[in-house]
Amino acid sequence: MCRANRIASALMFAACVVAAAGISSRLLAQASSGIPGVVAAGVQPQLVQENFTFVEGPVGAADGSLYFSDIRVNKTYHLDMAGKISVIRENTNSTNGLALTKDGDLLGAEGDGNRISKRSRDGTVTTVIDSYNGMKLLSPNDLVVDAKGGIYITILIDNAVPRPNGLVLTMDGKTLIVDNTLGPDVYAYDIQADGSAKNKRVFARLRDTPAGEESGADGMAIDRDNRIYVTSVAGVQVFDAKGAYLGTIKPGRQAANVAFAGPNKQTLYLTAREGLYRLNTLARGPDRLGK
Repeated sequence: MCRANRIASALMFAACVVAAAGISSRLLAQASSGIPGVVAAGVQPQLVQENFTFVEGPVGAADGSLYFSDIRVNKTYHLDMAGKISVIRENTNSTNGLALTKDGDLLGAEGDGNRISKRSRDGTVTTVIDSYNGMKLLSPNDLVVDAKGGIYITILIDNAVPRPNGLVLTMDGKTLIVDNTLGPDVYAYDIQADGSAKNKRVFARLRDTPAGEESGADGMAIDRDNRIYVTSVAGVQVFDAKGAYLGTIKPGRQAANVAFAGPNKQTLYLTAREGLYRLNTLARGPDRLGK
């Protein structure tokens, strides 16, 4: 964990390198049965815009708008409440995960820049952190900000998780949830008073991974009722606050990440390879800034 412009404690995770999966031309399709409390029966994702290269890192802003990355063309986009998409930053050094500070500045995990950067509201870009314990960061992938301004980043140190990727904090900020691209287990850690994380345990187990394949666990989101959303090769898998499986939002194109935004945070946005999609939900996103 690192506080703004300083390192405050030592929870970081191993670097994540995600191979691009095959791109399907099919649109995402929600299972007709829906997921109780999450998605109504028959509701399907809708395409917002196509013809990106590899979109990632969505995060909802306080006004209901959305920020997201296009990694391979080094751009960060903003989707406003009127539905207009504009480029707000170029030359992003393969920025992947995005997060917001309480001041409304946009943080980015720069995979090729080997740093966490901050884009201020005036467009100025500065470095928040680029090293840890004297070592340069190696391809940071995703990040989440706690209520005190601490930043958790998937980069460095839990060697027992071979390829940690997405991460999210529970609504009370007391538990950090982290997934693993290689395997089916999603882990939970108890957050301590100093921001460190302890008591690692399995929170949930992903389902329906084809034999011989990786789980593809990637980006994560959480809703107001502490349900956890995990993107995977099988779809966006949803678990309750205790880790019980609730159902899967079935994609025709594999989604890399998800985030709530829109009016009342009742829209789940999915970044799926070349396309940005939205899904109207019964669930509401977290009553806090960002994820």
